[in-house]
Order: sequence, then structure tokens, then C-alpha cells
Amino acid sequence: MKKQLFKQSMQSVLLISLTSFAFSSMAAEPSDDIATVNGTKITNNIFELYVERRIGVPPSDGFPEEKRKEMIDELVSRELIFQDAIKEGLDKQEDVLLEIQEQIHNLLTRIKISKLLENNPPSDTLIQSIYQTQIVDPASSEYKARHVLSDSVDVANEVILSLNKGNDFAVLAKEKSIGPSAVDGGDLGWFSPNQMVKPFSDAVEKLKPGEYTKRPIKTRFGWHVIKLEESRKVDPPSFESVKEQVLKVAQNQIISDYLKKLHDAATIEIK
Repeated sequence: MKKQLFKQSMQSVLLISLTSFAFSSMAAEPSDDIATVNGTKITNNIFELYVERRIGVPPSDGFPEEKRKEMIDELVSRELIFQDAIKEGLDKQEDVLLEIQEQIHNLLTRIKISKLLENNPPSDTLIQSIYQTQIVDPASSEYKARHVLSDSVDVANEVILSLNKGNDFAVLAKEKSIGPSAVDGGDLGWFSPNQMVKPFSDAVEKLKPGEYTKRPIKTRFGWHVIKLEESRKVDPPSFESVKEQVLKVAQNQIISDYLKKLHDAATIEIK
């Protein structure tokens, strides 16, 4: 019974979609029709939408006539295939109805997000805050460090004990580290904090040049012993150079806030 109701519901959705398409075609002025296929009109609006989706540019003034004819031929062929598919009843198959439902969901979701961002553009305050916290602050310093990476906390503690006795860090790294930098004595070169996983960068920022961590630092890669060799101040990238990147982060935050409100207001049961 549920399966039958589902089919009827999805058939109604398809019928509404097809009816809307047919109505828009019939409502168009004769001058807007670019072709008729077995009595079904293909309008200029459909042509423009198809071309933009097909080749990425709208058919504006100066659009090559040869390309225009090619696109019209494609639309005519598509319409013929569509009509033949309807005759075969493909529009009533369950897998087709599921695909239609999926396409409708995707389309309305995309349009809703687009309108959300159009009606709620990121404020200057939000954009500047993201630029400061995610671009300026992390880029204010760079560090040059070495590390010994181990899959055992005991080995990492042994390295620290050896360092406390005055042994050379680079030599220990070559002997004990399992990381790719071991061949270079654990040398990681220059890096900014946001290039490293947070536990690692947090540990580095607390060190002074010449110091090493007095306890092993755990990350998803294993256990680290880190020595800071040098640090330097750097100029962050200008706002204009990262404006588009910052804007996308701000837009994602607006979308996340919107989704949180929807989740908080919804009754959701996951089985």
C-alpha cells in the first residue's frame, strides 16, 4: 500500500512538472517559439537555458548562427527522445520516479541556498573577523623546527631523556624518527601554524628558539618530540588578495547557522 501511494505521489510530481513545462510553452508568444516537435513547442527561454547549461555561456548577441542551429538540433532530438520515453511509460518506472525526486530535491536545495545568501550577504564585520582570525593571526609568525616522530610514547620519552643528557637532536631524529624528515635530521623547514595539526602547532608556539618539548606531543600521526630552531614575523596576505576565499568561508558560516536553526526546530529520527 505504501509503495502504491509513493508511486502515485511521484507520478503527481512528474505530472505537475510536465504540465508546468507545457503551460509555459503554450503561454509563450509565437515569436518566442524556435521549434515545434509533434505539436510541442520549444521556446526561446528553454533554448537559452539549455545553451547556458550545455556550453557554459548564454546565447547573447553575436552567438554563432552555426552553433545556434546545432543547439536547436540537440533540443529537437532531446524532445523526440523524451516523447518516445513517455510513450513507453518510462516516466512511471520506480527508479525514474526516484531519480525525479532526487533531482527536485537537489534543484530546490540549490535555489534555496542561493536565495539565502542573496538575502543574507555576509556582513563586513563577519568578513573582517574571519580575515583576522583565519588569515592574519595564523600568518603572523613562521617557525623552523625539527621533530622526532614515533609510534610509541616510550620511545618519545627515551628521546627526551637523551636530549636532557645533551645528545644531538638531528642525530636522534635520524636514528629514532619514523617520519619522512628523519633523513634530514627531522628538519621540517619553515611553516606557519595552520600548516600543522593543532596539537603540534600549539606546542611549537610555546617554545623559544633552541628549546624542545619536555613531554611527547600526541597527534593522529603518532608521538612527537619537537625542537624549535627559529621563528620570524611575516606579513599576512592583503585582504584583497584573499577576499574571495574569505567570502566563501563567511558564506559557509551563514549556511551552517541556517542549517543549525533548521535542525533545532525539526523533529528528526534516524533509524
